[in-house]
Amino acid sequence: KNSAKAMEKELVICSLQEKEKTAIDRSQMFQIPQCKDLETKVIVVLGKAGMGKSILVQKICQDWSNGEFSQFEFVFWFDCKQISLPEKLYSLKELLLEFFVKPREGSQEIFEYILQNPAKVLLIFDGFKGLHDHENSPRSSASQPENDFCSIKDLLSGLIQKKILNGCTLLFTGRPKDKLYQYVSKVDKTIEIVGFSPQQRELYITRYFEESPHCNSALKLIKEHEYLFSHCYSPVMCRFVCFVCEAVLEMGEKSLPSTLTEVFLKFFQQKIMLMQTDVTATQNQESLAALARVAWHLGEKHQSAMKSDLIPSKEVKEFALKYGFFLPFALPRHSDSEEDEFGSTFSDFVIQNFLCALHLVLAEELKDKNLTKYLSFLSKKKKPYYWLHLMPRFLVGLMFLQDDPYFCSLSNEDAKQSTKKQKTLLKYIRRLQMNTLCPERLLELLCCVYEAQNNYLLQHVALRLEPDLSFLGIALTPPDVHVLLSILKRSRKEFSLDLRNSSIDMQGLQALVSLRNVTSFRASLGDTVRLWKTLEQTKDYDLLKASTEKFVLDPFKAKTMKDINDLSDLVKMQEKMMHCVQGASGCTSYGIPAIRNLRKLEFALGPACGLQGLQKLVKILAAFPSLQHLDLDALSENGIGDEGAKSLSEVFPTLTSLETLNLSQNKITDLGAENLATALPSLSSLKTLSLYNNNICDFGAENLAKVLPAMRSLRVLDVQYNKITGVGAQQLTDSLRKCPHIKNLVMWNPTIPYGVLEHLHQLDSRISV
Repeated sequence: KNSAKAMEKELVICSLQEKEKTAIDRSQMFQIPQCKDLETKVIVVLGKAGMGKSILVQKICQDWSNGEFSQFEFVFWFDCKQISLPEKLYSLKELLLEFFVKPREGSQEIFEYILQNPAKVLLIFDGFKGLHDHENSPRSSASQPENDFCSIKDLLSGLIQKKILNGCTLLFTGRPKDKLYQYVSKVDKTIEIVGFSPQQRELYITRYFEESPHCNSALKLIKEHEYLFSHCYSPVMCRFVCFVCEAVLEMGEKSLPSTLTEVFLKFFQQKIMLMQTDVTATQNQESLAALARVAWHLGEKHQSAMKSDLIPSKEVKEFALKYGFFLPFALPRHSDSEEDEFGSTFSDFVIQNFLCALHLVLAEELKDKNLTKYLSFLSKKKKPYYWLHLMPRFLVGLMFLQDDPYFCSLSNEDAKQSTKKQKTLLKYIRRLQMNTLCPERLLELLCCVYEAQNNYLLQHVALRLEPDLSFLGIALTPPDVHVLLSILKRSRKEFSLDLRNSSIDMQGLQALVSLRNVTSFRASLGDTVRLWKTLEQTKDYDLLKASTEKFVLDPFKAKTMKDINDLSDLVKMQEKMMHCVQGASGCTSYGIPAIRNLRKLEFALGPACGLQGLQKLVKILAAFPSLQHLDLDALSENGIGDEGAKSLSEVFPTLTSLETLNLSQNKITDLGAENLATALPSLSSLKTLSLYNNNICDFGAENLAKVLPAMRSLRVLDVQYNKITGVGAQQLTDSLRKCPHIKNLVMWNPTIPYGVLEHLHQLDSRISV
C-alpha cells in the first residue's frame, strides 16, 4: 500500500522571472545549463508538508542504484530531523561515512577520493527547514572538513558557501518559504513538487484498495465526502484517509468522519484499540497523553526528533514505537569505545500536529482562556506556530468533539468543562474584527471554524465576511477552496473575489465562479482562459457566459511575455465564445465584458522583452475599445526605442478612448518622436502625453510643436529630461500660443539654460520651470 505513494509525481519549475510552470521529468532535475562544472550546484525542491518530497528523494536514490544519474559515483541522503539534534557535532567524514553508511574497510581512502572528486558526489538533505538561518549564519569554521567537528548548521554553511567539498551537488528539500528570491543568487535550480490532481487521487485510492474486497465501494465513499477527498491532494493525507476508510468499511459502517480532526481521532483509535485489552487501556491513555506532551515540547522548538534517552519513560517509548507513532534511528559514534546512541522521530508531521493539539486540550494546567492564544489569528508577527500549521485546526476540532466516546475516554473533563471551552472559543471569535485580518489569517480562521462543524460559528463568519475578498498571492489548496466554497454558500451577501497568483486548481476556480453570490472575480489570465476553453469543450455555455460576465481585468499590468501571450489568447477567445454562445442562445453578438471594460493597461516587461512584447501587444490593442490609460513607463525601463514607437503610432487611430499615454524612459529619439507626432492627432481623446526621460532633441521637439495645435483634447505635455535645447524649447513655446486648450507644458531639460527657461515661463505661465 505504501508503494502507491511512490506514484509518478509532477515536478514544476518555479521561474521567478516569468512565474511560468513547466513540468519536468525526474531525470532532468540535475540538468543545470550555463553552470560551471567546478562549482557547487545547489538545487532546492520545495513542497508543502506531505507532498511526497521524501518519497521523491528515495526514488532518486533507488534510480541511482539502478544505474541512472551516472554522473554521480556517491549519493548520500540525510534526514535533517535526525542530524539536526542541537547537542550533536560532526565532521564531514563522520557525517558521510559513519552516520549514513560505514564501509567495512578503506574509509580513509574513500573519503580522500571524495575530497578529490567532489563533482561525482550528490548530497541530499531532506526536510531542510533552515535555509534562511544557514544562508545568514556566520562563516563556517570547518576549513578542514576531515578533522573539524562542528554543528550541522556550520557544516551546511560551509557546503553552501563552497568552502567544503566545492564542486559537489547539493539537493535540499523543504517547505515553501516566503521571500525565496532573497536566496536565488545562491540556488541554481528551484523545483516545486505539487499535489495530486483529482484523477491522481482516484488512481491512488484505487491502488490502495486494489487487493481489498472494498475496492469498489471505497473510492465512491471517499468521493462522496468532498472535504476529505479534497485533502487527498496531499499524498500523506490521502494515505490516512484511505486507512480510516478501510477501517470504517471493515466494521460495516457506511459513513466517514466529516472533518480532518475526526479522521485522525479515528486513526489513533484504530491503531491503539486493535491491540488493546482492558488491562492496557488505562496505561495506553496515560502513554498517549505523555506522548502528546513530548510532541508539544518538541514542536515549540520546531523539532520532531530527540535522543531516545530523553523520552519520559520506557512505557511511553515502547507505546510510541509499538503503534508506529515514533521511528527509531541510530546516532553516529565519535569513537568505537562509545556506546551506541539512538534517537526517535515522529513518523509523520500530521501525527505530531494532532498530538500537540491533543496535549493542549488535555493539559489540566492550561486554562480555557489560554487555549485561544494558540490560534494566533490576531498576531501581527509571523505566525508563531507556523511549523505546526495544522495544530490550530485540530485544536478547534477537538474542542467541539465532546460527544465522541473515544475522545471522552481520553479526557477527564465533564460535559460542563467542555462546554466552557467551547463558549470561550465562541466568545473569542465573536470579538474578532474579521475585516482587519490579512488574507492568510482569514483563511486560517475559516479552516479552523470548519473543523468545529458548529452551525452557529459557520453562520457567524459567513455573515461577517467582507464583500471584497482578496487572496492575492495566497496559495489556495483544494481543502481551502472547499472550506471557502461552503462558507460563501451560507452567506446572502454578494462577493467579489481576487484569486490571482493563488495557484488555485481548475476545479476550484470553476466551483467558486459558479456561485450565484460571487458576482465578480479576478484570477490569473492564463487560468481563466483555460477554464473557459474547458467549458467550451464540455459545452457548458451557461456557465461560460456567466463566468465571462463576472470576470474583471481592469486594471491590468503586464510584467512578462506570458502576460502578453495570455492577453492575446483572451482576445482570440472572444471570437470563439461569440460563436459558441451564439449557437447556444441565439445571440447575434457577444463580447467579453472584461475586454470591453479595460481602461488601464500597464506595460512593464523591462528591456529584455520590452520591444518584443510591445510588438505583440499593438496587434490586439484595438480589441479594447474603452482603453483610457496606456502606461509604458517601468522602473526597469522597457526600452521600446524608435522601432517600438513606430509600431505603437500605427495603431493610434484605433485608440479612440485613450486619455493618458505614458512613454517615459523608453529610449525614444528624434526618429521615434517624428513617427509619434505624425499619428498623435488621431488620438482624439488624449489629455496627457508623457515623453519624460527619453533621447529627444530639437528636431523631435520641432515635430511635436507642429502637431500640438491639432491635438485639441491635450491638456498636459511632459518632455522633461530629454536633450532639447533652447531652440527646441522656443519652438514648443511658439506652438503653445496657438493651443489655449493645453494647461501645462513640462519641459525642464539640462540642455536648456535656466535663464532661457525662466524667460519662457514669464512669456507663458503654463510652462513649468
